[in-house]
Order: sequence, then structure tokens, then C-alpha cells
Amino acid sequence: MKKAPFLKRSALLLAMLAVCFSMLTAQTNRPKVGLVLGGGGAKGAAEVGVLKAMEQFNIPIDYIAGTSIGSIVGGLYAMGRTPEELDSLFTNQDWVELFSGNVREFLDSITNGKRFEDLEVPFRCVATDVKNEREVVISSGPLGEAMRASMSIPGVFKPVKKGGALLMDGGLINNLPVDVVKAMGADIVIAIDLQQEQHENRTFSLKEKLGIGGALNWLISRPDWKRYNTNKQLADIYIQPLLEDYGVTDFKPAEIQQMIAIGYYAGMKAAEELKALKKRLEN
Repeated sequence: MKKAPFLKRSALLLAMLAVCFSMLTAQTNRPKVGLVLGGGGAKGAAEVGVLKAMEQFNIPIDYIAGTSIGSIVGGLYAMGRTPEELDSLFTNQDWVELFSGNVREFLDSITNGKRFEDLEVPFRCVATDVKNEREVVISSGPLGEAMRASMSIPGVFKPVKKGGALLMDGGLINNLPVDVVKAMGADIVIAIDLQQEQHENRTFSLKEKLGIGGALNWLISRPDWKRYNTNKQLADIYIQPLLEDYGVTDFKPAEIQQMIAIGYYAGMKAAEELKALKKRLEN
């Protein structure tokens, strides 16, 4: 008779362990979610707005990939920066002064000198090796250096020399790196696309475009349409803020706030899809 309380306590403990194990297993086995942040200069402020909307649905993000301005937003988000902190950063930063100064120093400061290995969420940063016309997916080393390479817009910033490569803006090759985040292991992809124009697939040559001095126009006009269109179709939840009235250099505080609001609106328009995803992850 004296063993009964012990048996009851043991049974209760086993039941609690079983519940905890079941919850842990469910979390481990759930589909992995990847977040993709496209390039677009100042229009990256809209990505901050989308993240502010997404936070309301508490969707876990397992992997992040970003290009150009998306590498900055994505890298900081992977560090654990909140959308509110990103909002403050975009709004209060003097971007004109920044672009005329030491950008690398600024990126090192906002990333606190962190490396990819220190991030809370696995992150990949896309750059372009213009010497070999190939994509470079950066996954290690200083985060600030990777961001600087990914956002090296031709004609605006000097390329970054790294390991024998000459790295420039990742948007030259892959402006919406859905394929990159899927290669990381994402089963479900949420893509935030800042591109506004749509074109048919066509081929291109970086050397030809860069050689004639039309690099910046080439970057803005998005000639990598085949890769872009394929990646767009691979996204499970595709969010495209409507930014036709804004350009890649619209860094004034009022414009930044407007684009953040547009991004938030775009994120809330995807509310039903995000709710459905949250429910799927919980089952």
C-alpha cells in the first residue's frame, strides 16, 4: 500500500515526459520556414514593414537569405533585431552621409562585429563575382563584410575583394534568392519582392553590360529575369509591396516611413496565408 503514492508520482512524471517529448518531436518535425528578402535600395524599408506585419502571426523563421538591401535587413533580423529596431534604423539614419563615408565601418557597427556563426537564425548573403560572372553565397565570416559585398551597386560602391573574387551587388545575378534558402533546408518559403517591373525571360552577359558603363541602369532594369521568374514561382507566400512611386535612392525619412507603411499593408494583405501557415506549423 505504501508504494501507491510513489507509483502515482511516477506515472504522472512519465505522462509529463511523454507530453514534453511529443511537443519537442512535433516542433522538430514541423516544416522549416525560410524567409527571402530581395534587393531594391531604399525600397528595402518596405521589407521592414512586412516584417512588422509578420510578427503579429508569430511564425517561426528557420532560415533567411537576402540580396543587397535585403542582406542588411535579413542579416540584422537573423541577429535578433526586432522590426521596430529596424524601423528606427531606417528612419533615423542619414543615408546620404553614410553613402559618402565609410559604409563598411557603419555595417560593422550595426552588426556589433558579429560573424555568421554568431547569428540566432542561419543566414545566407548573396553577392556576385564579376570576374567569373557567378553567384557567391556567403555563409561565414564577418557579417558586415558580407553585407558590404552584397550591396556593392556598380557605379556607387567599390567592389569587395575576397578570396580572389571581386564581389559586387548580388542583384546582378540573383535578386530574389528563393533557391538559396531552399538549399539551406527550407520547406516553405516566404519571399518579399521589391521588384516592380515584370519582363519575359532573356539571357545576358555581365561583362558586356558592365563594360559599356551601363551597370547601374542594368541593375535597376533587372535583366536576370529567367532566374528571378523561376525563384518567384518557387515561393509559397509571395509578398510584393506596391512601390511604383518610389526609387532605389529615396532615402528621405518621410519616404522611408511611407514605404514601411506600404510594406506593412502588403504584409497584412497576406494575413490569411500567414494564418494558414501558422496553423499548419502547429498541427
